[in-house]
Amino acid sequence: MRTHGKSTIVWVLMGLMVLGLGGFGVTSFSGGSTSIGSVGDTTITADEYVRALRNQLNAYQQQTGQAISMAQAQTMGLPQAVQAQLIAAAALEEQARRIGVAVGDEQVRQNILEAPAFRGPTGSFDRAAYADVLRRENLSEAEFEREVRTDEARLLIQRAVTGGVAAPKVAVDTTARWILERRDVAWRELTPDMLPTPIAEPDEATLRAWHSANADRFTAPELRKITYVWLTPEMLAPQVQLDEAALRAAYDANIDEYQRPERRLVSRLVFPSAEEAQAAKAQIDAGTAPFEAFVLERGLQPEDVEEGEVSQADLGAAGEAVFATNQTGVVGPVQTDLGPALFNIHAILEPVNTPFEDARETLRAEAAVDRAARDIEERSSDYEDLLAGGATLEQVAEETELELGSLDWSEGGEPAEGSIAGYQAFRDRAAEASEADFPELASLDDGGVFALRLDAIVPPTLRPFEDVRAEVEADWRRSETHRQLLALAEEQRLDAPAPQGQPAPEWTVAQDITRDGWIEGVPADTVARAFALSAPGEIGVVGAENRVILLRLDAITRADLAAEDSRPVGDAVKDRLDQSLQSDVFDYYARAVQREAGIRLDQSAVDAINAQVQ
Repeated sequence: MRTHGKSTIVWVLMGLMVLGLGGFGVTSFSGGSTSIGSVGDTTITADEYVRALRNQLNAYQQQTGQAISMAQAQTMGLPQAVQAQLIAAAALEEQARRIGVAVGDEQVRQNILEAPAFRGPTGSFDRAAYADVLRRENLSEAEFEREVRTDEARLLIQRAVTGGVAAPKVAVDTTARWILERRDVAWRELTPDMLPTPIAEPDEATLRAWHSANADRFTAPELRKITYVWLTPEMLAPQVQLDEAALRAAYDANIDEYQRPERRLVSRLVFPSAEEAQAAKAQIDAGTAPFEAFVLERGLQPEDVEEGEVSQADLGAAGEAVFATNQTGVVGPVQTDLGPALFNIHAILEPVNTPFEDARETLRAEAAVDRAARDIEERSSDYEDLLAGGATLEQVAEETELELGSLDWSEGGEPAEGSIAGYQAFRDRAAEASEADFPELASLDDGGVFALRLDAIVPPTLRPFEDVRAEVEADWRRSETHRQLLALAEEQRLDAPAPQGQPAPEWTVAQDITRDGWIEGVPADTVARAFALSAPGEIGVVGAENRVILLRLDAITRADLAAEDSRPVGDAVKDRLDQSLQSDVFDYYARAVQREAGIRLDQSAVDAINAQVQ
């Protein structure tokens, strides 16, 4: 639960209220007074729940790059997780109140001054940023500072509960030795040509028995026979008429794509004085410290100082100095509106100058597709009216631009290039449709539309032996070859070494293998098998990926925990085990506090908020 002295609960709450503030524009659902529940006499307000829930949704979106709806969040259990976090935090707050744990003003002040969300361009606390963030989050300074004080009180309790918990040294050392152990192995592969006799020809009865015993391998999936109509912007584009004025307008509307001055990707770091900036530049030029070191020294991250893609005009007075060089690297100090600064030029982007004449054909293609998408949108109501009026898909295709098609579709099948089955919207509708459904117009992600009709469902069916005889025989041969190679490998594993005077089989040596490593040229399972062998000289058999490998253990190198390169692993193991034990102890403690104080949760209030949060 503890990482760098901060508890999970504290980081969750401080992340929700400080580090993660992103201007959600949270409006008060309850005026800050209505609660969704309580632990003892400590209430959990609706606004706290809304803030926590929206931050959790936003964090998920940032991690995955996909927006998430409340329905999806509820399926994943995110609201329940947020409720559990808030209940745990309220339990600690209640316990702090009961036993009289409190935090002074100086600690609160220090926490606020160190919060990254409140830092200005120079890396220090910025009161304007502080006020702006709290305003966006609908929090007064008094309310926020009270939360910081409460969080610190919770942290004091957690430290008291988990501070003395540490993993036993024998557990740490045993785990570290297990991780750091290395092995030398040798391997050789058995191939079909090594079998003493060729694989016998299977008779008809053998193949039919194999077909029946492995029916799942020769069963066709459920097949859905579908008739559909569809129309995409690309399909309609050839019919779109565009005049020169429209193309010129499209060119002008996207002029930044065709006419751009030279740009540069830069980062800017502002210093308190010109002397400090010059001293930093001297170290950078001498190669004793990189630009990023001074960024981190100021308590910032590289992304905090990135200016992105800028032109000379974007940089104002600093533009001339930054664009004077034709090399990447650090320039400055340059005086800016915020003070003396160093600029790190990451890349130089050449100017773009594409005249209208050169862009005409590209514009025509793009503009035609855009116009076709708008035309489809405008005509969609006509298509819907036809379907609602009882027109069949065949009739719709005759009376409109939509094209008629049919296919046999199965879930998980590979769609042909250019097929409507390549669209996720079509696959979703095809999987859900029933034979009783009437065709309805639906959208494709490129601006197209479609409607489908499920004509019949063919259930999963074992394909007749006669139709798949060649597949059955090939499958039987692979399996029989693998079985005989495994038997041969077992014989060779138990055989004594080759008699003197006879050539020994050739082995490929792989030395210094780690548990998380790999051996080139063999299946991944080989490493795990190598570490399952118990003593040098032992031979094992690996049958994986339709291959058979004989594996010999040559040496075991025990870990030296006193070695310099072993210490980071030992330290990491200790931290991980400590955290795991502390997490368990604190979890038991928090649950005990909750049981003692009593939990109340107003599910109707929670449901009302869930229905409103988008």
